[in-house]
Parts: sequence; structure tokens; C-alpha cells
Amino acid sequence: MTILTIYFCGTGSNKFDDSHANYWNGELVSTLATHNSGKEFAEWVIIDGPGSGNLQSDEMWVKSGEYSQLRGQITGEGWKENIQHALHIIKGNFDWQREKLTKENYDQLKKAGVPIQDVEVEGSFWWRKYDYGDRKVTQQQLQQQIIKTYRKGQILPTQINLVGWSRGGISCHMLANAMLEDPLLTTIPVNIFAIDPVPGMGNFQSEKVTLGNNVREYVAFYAKDERSKGFSCVIPQTHRSTVVHIYPMAGRHATLVGNASVNGDKGDKVLYEPGTIVRHLAEACLKRWGVAHVKTLNLTDAKLLELHQGIAANAALYNQMHDYSYLWFTEKDQGERYVSCASTGAPFSSVRGERFSPQAGLASDFLADNSVYDAIK
Repeated sequence: MTILTIYFCGTGSNKFDDSHANYWNGELVSTLATHNSGKEFAEWVIIDGPGSGNLQSDEMWVKSGEYSQLRGQITGEGWKENIQHALHIIKGNFDWQREKLTKENYDQLKKAGVPIQDVEVEGSFWWRKYDYGDRKVTQQQLQQQIIKTYRKGQILPTQINLVGWSRGGISCHMLANAMLEDPLLTTIPVNIFAIDPVPGMGNFQSEKVTLGNNVREYVAFYAKDERSKGFSCVIPQTHRSTVVHIYPMAGRHATLVGNASVNGDKGDKVLYEPGTIVRHLAEACLKRWGVAHVKTLNLTDAKLLELHQGIAANAALYNQMHDYSYLWFTEKDQGERYVSCASTGAPFSSVRGERFSPQAGLASDFLADNSVYDAIK
């Protein structure tokens, strides 16, 4: 009986961003993963986002596409491999393993005085190939053994929690749908906590914007003040059985995961309230879903009110964010952020209705109704 939580980093983001300078208290997804008190690989795993530099290539359970950083950031290339990697982690069976040592591995072992075969060089000067030898035990074998040892009762988890920001949020949609299509995984219940899920231009295919009946609960926060062109966030079409909670939050795309600068990109800690609120509510949801974290915020209702009052006091600064863009150009719909209900465009605050709890959806306002978060706390 194992609950597995999978953390999907956003575009250009990786598991080391819990200490990134752009986030005053750590980027949210990587911080949540770092604070998970379970056993890595058996009970949780974090997956780097597209365009983050292929830092996890050696640890992947499928062969990495080794896409360039720019290509990954622009198109999202690499996230399909991320989904396949996650599926293999869930099942506990790898499809690929790094059997050959890299130059860095070889140099580290040599420096440490470990007996190791010499490098084999083949070919002429112009097309030489270097063989640094084989790994005695691969990363994948070690991780698989952790899964076999620490998953309780059976290899397959009995529940999956997914957390993701940006394209990581869309990756949550993709993985949930891939599980639904897999006979081994189709009945496993899924919970999703998404932070401003943005697929990027041309990436609104069904598996990215709809969810099936395996998703038990969907919670998402959306950046109210984002105006970057190509940053249309997705409110997925969900099955009637799924409990859906969507909320607006002041700030830009990165503000919600802990960037506290006035431009939502780089700068001093000024607008820290949105990221603090989202982190607290993410921790609350994960706790409800059976996940234990350390260093949780545990905000009181009084503190939540104070943080929202702080947002209101800085309304002028948030309004100024409308002129900034991560991609040079801005876009809006009736003066608001342009969003996608599944694949249909709409102005931000128009997304509301009976399928959401609260029904006010992206028009909800904590200062007008302090009970809006009660359903997810």
C-alpha cells in the first residue's frame, strides 16, 4: 500500500531550484520534493522540466532525447520522455539504463584511486570515439532495488499524487491520461496539484487539456497578472466525477512558485505573499492526500488573511506586471489574461461554473469570501 508522489518541474527548471537565487525561499516544486520525508523513488520522485539542461539523463528509465536547452524551452521537447520515465518508475521496471561510464564518471573514479580500465580510443583524429568502460551497477538498478525494498505489499502504488508547475503542470495531465490508457495503471486513483499549467504555443492536444475518470481531485492555481504571449494557461476539461478546485492568484507565472520580484522574473524579495500562500495550500493538499513533508508552513487563517491583505495593498505593483513578458510580446482578452478552457480561449475571470468548487472559479476572491480555501485545506 504505497502512495507515490511525482513532482514535475517547469520549463527550464530542475530539482536543484530549491536553492535558486530567483526564489527567495526556494522554487515550489523542487522545495516540496526536497521536503518529502518518504523514500525517494519508492514513495516520491522529481523530474526535471523540458529545457533544463539534461541533468537527469543518466538517471532516466528511458533513453533521453538529449534535446538542446533552447529547443526544450521553446517546444517542450523532452516531456514525452519524462512521461515514459514516470510510467516506468510507477511500474518499477526500467526500459533503459546508462551502462557506460561518462568522462566525468571515469575522471572521478580515477581521481579517487579506484582500479578501473584505461580509456579505449577508436578511429582517426577527426572522428575518434572514447570508451570509458562499463558501470558495475547502474543508477537504474539501484533505484529499482529501492523500489522493490520500500514499496509496501506490492510494486504498483495504490495512489498517485502529481505536482507540477508550467509545462510540469501539463505533464501531470499527460501522465494521468497515459495511466488511464495503461491496463496496469488505469484503476489507480490520481490527485493533481497544478501551478499555472502552461503548454506553450501549439501544444493543446487532447492529452494535455483533458482529464479522465482516474483523476479523483484536481487543484490548480493560476497567475492572474501574467500577460506574456504564448503563456495561455489551461483549465482542463475534467470528468464529471472529478472534484475540481481552481483559484486565481495575484502575480505572474513564476510569482506563484516563489519568485518575489516586482517583475516576476529577477529582483529583490518584494511580492512574496502569492508564493507563500500557494506553498501552504500545496502542503495542505498533499497532507490530505497522505504525503508527509518536513518544514511545512502551517499558516493560520489569520496569517492567510494578512497575506491576502498584503497582496491588496500592493495592487498597483501587480497591475504593472501586465506590461512585462517572458517572450517580448504581451496578449490579453478583454483586458484580462487569455486562458484556455481545454482548447477554447476565454478571458480569465469568465472561467467559473457549477463544475468548480468554489463555483466562482477564477473570479473567486478570498477577501470577499474567506471560505474559498476551506475545501482544500
